[in-house]
Amino acid sequence: MKIIFPTAEREIRLSRLLNASIALVWEVWTNPENIKHWWRPNGFTNTITKMDVTGNGEWDLIMHGPDGTDYKNKSIFKEMIKHKKLTYKHVSTPKFLATVEFEEQGEKTLLNWHMLFGSKEQFIQVVKTFKADEGLKQNTDKLECIWRKDMPVTNYLSPASSMPKELVFKAWKDVKMLAKWWGPNDFTCPICEIDATPGGKIYIDMKGPDGNVYPMDGEFHEIIAPEKVVFTSAALDENNQRLFEVKNIVTLTEENGKTKLTLQVKVSNIKSQGAHHLTGMNEGWSKGIKRLTNLVE
Repeated sequence: MKIIFPTAEREIRLSRLLNASIALVWEVWTNPENIKHWWRPNGFTNTITKMDVTGNGEWDLIMHGPDGTDYKNKSIFKEMIKHKKLTYKHVSTPKFLATVEFEEQGEKTLLNWHMLFGSKEQFIQVVKTFKADEGLKQNTDKLECIWRKDMPVTNYLSPASSMPKELVFKAWKDVKMLAKWWGPNDFTCPICEIDATPGGKIYIDMKGPDGNVYPMDGEFHEIIAPEKVVFTSAALDENNQRLFEVKNIVTLTEENGKTKLTLQVKVSNIKSQGAHHLTGMNEGWSKGIKRLTNLVE
């Protein structure tokens, strides 16, 4: 990795070869549920209020400094070429134009990050006051840590509805019900075998609309009727080896006579060849929970 200050003296450039697929790097860059865990200098946290990764889409976030100071940031996405390029204009002070390019290199990704400031004076002020060059390196360090260890926890919620909590709980442990909703739209489960007891095994073949089959296994860890289900799931390769592991925690609560489902997932032990499977996880779970809700209702 290197930081380069070109002769124009108003640019910051950063290049780093990341040990992750281009699909995974793109996912953690463009999904606010992932980017919030690494987009910050050391000691900072952030709150993302809006992130619309489309042409002229707005990106609003607040950086919370270690001394309690809040820094409001607003950017506008100007260009998006999936798995290739992102360009955004930072319209709050300090103003700059950033271009992020993604280059596939086998199972790795070369990330090129360029920030262009309006003037040499503004560049010097930003580097001296906000240490933008060091912050950029720290951001990238945190980005790389995501797949070195694991993906951050992600929560999925179903809309509160009048469906009985006991019936929603049954949909997670009854094999016939589970097979009807598991997976995204138009997916089926020709093989669905579960033993919904602590230590019980899970094996499911998900068949996509294109005919491809995606096998997975897992095991149940905790069953508390009708409030909680904890289980591990994992996608399998052609040799039935796990490509990654996902810890899933399902909780059911009642609010004003209605049932709310919360699913918390945490990915770990990611193999390089399994990274691309994770790019569809958010959409898959969201659609699966909607299918579950429709089934129960």
